[in-house]
Amino acid sequence: MTSEAPENGDETSAPTEISPTLLRDVQADLEESLLGGPRRYTRAEIADVAGVSLDRADRLWVSMGFAVDIDPDSVMFTEGDAAALRTIASLVDRGIISPEREVAAARALGQSLSRLAEWQVSLISTHIDDQLADSAGSDEQAIREQVRGLTAEILPAVESLQAYVWRRHVASTTGRNVGNPGEEVASRTLVVGFADIVGYTSLTRQLGARDLADLLERFESASTTVIGGHQGWVVKTVGDEVMFAVESPADAAEIALQLQERVLPDESDPELRVGLAMGPVLVRFGDLYGSVVNTAARLTGSARPGTVLIDEELAHELDGAPDYYLKQLRPRRVRGIRRLEQFVLRRNRDA
Repeated sequence: MTSEAPENGDETSAPTEISPTLLRDVQADLEESLLGGPRRYTRAEIADVAGVSLDRADRLWVSMGFAVDIDPDSVMFTEGDAAALRTIASLVDRGIISPEREVAAARALGQSLSRLAEWQVSLISTHIDDQLADSAGSDEQAIREQVRGLTAEILPAVESLQAYVWRRHVASTTGRNVGNPGEEVASRTLVVGFADIVGYTSLTRQLGARDLADLLERFESASTTVIGGHQGWVVKTVGDEVMFAVESPADAAEIALQLQERVLPDESDPELRVGLAMGPVLVRFGDLYGSVVNTAARLTGSARPGTVLIDEELAHELDGAPDYYLKQLRPRRVRGIRRLEQFVLRRNRDA
C-alpha cells in the first residue's frame, strides 16, 4: 500500500532527515573544537608527550571518569589532553597537591564536572539540533560551517560563565576557610543538614517526566536560595534530597525553618523533612564525612513531614534563643546510633 498525498490545504509534512554522515561530521567538528584539536596520540604517546609514566597517565585518566581504550594503538588523545597531564604533574611537582592525593583530586574534579557537562551538552545540543533541523536539505558543507560558527559563539560564552561562577565559589569558600587547615583533608565543627521530599518514590510513579523535572527544579532552586542566603552552602543534591552545611547554629536554624516555609509552598506540593546535627566533621574534597553527617541523616529520616529535628549539641547551642522553640522528644534507637537524642525545632510565635 502506498501512502496517500496530503489533502489540499494540509501544510503538514515530515521534516527532512539529517544524514548519518552529516551528523558524524558535525559531532567530529564539535569534538575537535572542545578538545582543542584532533585526536593524534595513543596511550603510550600521550604519556611520553606529557612527560609522565604510562601507568600514572592511565590512573589519572580513569580517575577523572574516562575510559581507557584497551587497544594500545588506538588514537584517542589530543594536545589538550597532554597539556592537562602536564598541569596536574606540575601541581604535584610544586607541592600544591601531594603525590598520594593526585588521584583523589582528579577523581573529585571529574565527578564535580561530569554533572555540569551533562547539563551543558543538553543545552548546546538542543540549540544545534534546532539549527540542523532548520537547515535540513541545505548543502552539507554549509551546514557544517553554520554549526562551527554556532560552536565558536556558544562555547566561549558558556566557558566564561563557568569560570566566573567557579571564581565566585572559590572566593566564597576562601572567606569561610580563613584560619582553618589548608590540606585536602581537614576537620571542622559545622552544622550539617539534610532536607528531603516526603513520598518521592511514589511521586516518581505518579508524575510525568516534565512535572517531575519541574518539581525537582523548584526544590533545588528554592533550597539553594535559602541555604546561600544564610551563609550556608550546598554540599550536594541527590534527586529528592539536598545536603548542606553552615558554621553558625543560628543560621542553621533559620535555614531549616525557611526550607519548610519557602520551598515547595503550594498545597499540592509534597512536604519536606529536615534534620540538623552539629559537631566535628571530616572535610574531604568538598564533601563531608563522620558521625555528625550520619546523625543528621538519621534525624531527617525520623522527622515527621513538615518538621525539623535537631540533635542535642545544636539544641544546646540554641537553648535560650528567643526566636526558637525547642521540644525534646524521647530518644530513639536507630541503626548505627545507640541512643539518638532528638529535639523538634519551631519558631517561637510569642517572641
